[in-house]
Amino acid sequence: MSSNHKSENPVNWPAAITLYSTSIAALIMVPVYAYFNDISTAAWASFVVLAILNGMSITAGYHRLWAHRTYEAHWTVKFVLMFFGTMAVQNSILVWASGHRTHHRHVDDPENDPYSIKRGFWFAHMGWMVRKFESGKEDFSNAPDLLKDPLVMFQHKYYTALALGINFGFTALLGLALGDVWGVMLMGGLFRLVWSHQTTFFINSLAHMWGRRPYTDENTARDNDLLAVFTYGEGYHNYHHIFQYDYRNGIRWYQIDPTKWLIAGLSYVGLTWNLKRVPKFQVEKARIAMQFKRAEEHLKAHPAGHVTHLTQLSEGISAQAHAMQAQLEAFKTRLSHEYENYSKALQDWAKLKEAQYAETKSAIMSSEMMAAYRIKFKELEKQMRQQRKRLNALVAQGPAFAMA
Repeated sequence: MSSNHKSENPVNWPAAITLYSTSIAALIMVPVYAYFNDISTAAWASFVVLAILNGMSITAGYHRLWAHRTYEAHWTVKFVLMFFGTMAVQNSILVWASGHRTHHRHVDDPENDPYSIKRGFWFAHMGWMVRKFESGKEDFSNAPDLLKDPLVMFQHKYYTALALGINFGFTALLGLALGDVWGVMLMGGLFRLVWSHQTTFFINSLAHMWGRRPYTDENTARDNDLLAVFTYGEGYHNYHHIFQYDYRNGIRWYQIDPTKWLIAGLSYVGLTWNLKRVPKFQVEKARIAMQFKRAEEHLKAHPAGHVTHLTQLSEGISAQAHAMQAQLEAFKTRLSHEYENYSKALQDWAKLKEAQYAETKSAIMSSEMMAAYRIKFKELEKQMRQQRKRLNALVAQGPAFAMA
């Protein structure tokens, strides 16, 4: 494609100089400084604390608050997220969030996704920033809400001055307060910046290449537990791409999503509110649909050839081949039936939830009515658990059956 030719995509010098110079400087200066000096506890602490503040300001602020509007926040929370998000040097909120919305709209499209993984690991990781590609052209028509936000527009207007001032001025003052200016500038400044960049960039690259796809295979996004640790929960990317307006990325209790914990924690003290959550039945429906799809694909991929092979061996065992084919068709019918039943139970659960909500809005529910709803929910959820067990057992049986 024409947009791949370097001659047509001039170097984006500010981004290229920032990304390459800081990476090279960190690779040289941190080991040299560590060789000649002991890195102080204060310097290490500044690295850890500022890296977390930068990372969480990108995930909770730039991403889940401003790009996707998954919750609302008090102005003090917004200011802190803007301050440390600016320190992360990943462009202004307006540019970042607008580009990210474009990414979701055109995910994996080599021509329109600003950091499409279809153009390779390097392009998705950093390449899209160091040259001016047509796919990364700024277009704020998808961000009218941000154009009206005074804090967002203030940061956008003075972004360069703020980024330089915070990274040099604030870090130097912190180092002075901790009694180790050079150590803090190096570890809490330079090394922290490079670390924050690379861990964030892995979401655009590795999280579209490495991991599981439990909810959808219509795009390249993956769930990756290891990446979630280093990106404050952003590693559950398959879930995020199908349910982008959920304030959570890791929805299970055991999944590591510190950004979710932060947003939810702040809601308990009134600093965040209107936290958006995708209904449980929608999540479960997507997960079961993927299991059913994979089971069908596996059955289509293996048995036909096996049956043909049996038929070709001799006419004497053709009856065995036909019996096996009939058994296969019966299995597929049963699998389809269980999937349909489970989908219907999910729909019934959703309708019951809507009816309960409507009753709650129209009048104060009596204790008897509330008890009746609880009984209905309990019965439906028990039925769904039993159906899910049967369906999971069939899905697990499918590969073994296909290879029999």
